[in-house]
Amino acid sequence: ALLAASAAAASPRAADALVPRQRAPDFTATVVNSAEPFFSTLDSRDLRGSWEVLFFYPFDFTFVCPTEIVAFSNAVSEFAKINTKVVAVSTDSKFTHLQWIRTARDQGGLGPVDLPLVADVSKDISRAYGMLIEDDKDELYGAALRGVFIIDP
Repeated sequence: ALLAASAAAASPRAADALVPRQRAPDFTATVVNSAEPFFSTLDSRDLRGSWEVLFFYPFDFTFVCPTEIVAFSNAVSEFAKINTKVVAVSTDSKFTHLQWIRTARDQGGLGPVDLPLVADVSKDISRAYGMLIEDDKDELYGAALRGVFIIDP
C-alpha cells in the first residue's frame, strides 16, 4: 500500500519522514471497537485491497478530537461504498479508549463510534508515520499530532 497523500504535522521534517508515493508502514496493534469484542487486533496488511484513511489525533477526552472522530465515524458507510476503511490512532491505551467510547458525548466522552480506535501505547505507529511529538519540552510530548493519511490498496 502506498501513501497517496498526507496532511502532516507542522514540525520540522525528518530525513526519513513519509512522503507521497512511499510505502505506508505496516503495523499490528490493539484496537478498541464500540461493540464486542471491545478489544481486537488490527494488522494493517489485512486492509490491503481497500483504500484506507488513517488519521491521528492527540488524546482522548479532549474537546476538539470528538468532532473529527464523530465526523469520520458518521461517514464510514459512505467510505465503505468506495472500498475505503477508516482507522483512528492515538497514543492512549485501550482502556482509555474503552472508557471514552463508554462515556456519553454530553458528558465529555466520545460515545459509540463505527470505526476502530488504535491504542498506540508503544508510540511506534505514530513515530513511523511522523506524527509523534518527541520534544520533551512540548506540552503534548508523547502524543500524536493531528494528521490524515490516505493509503491506496
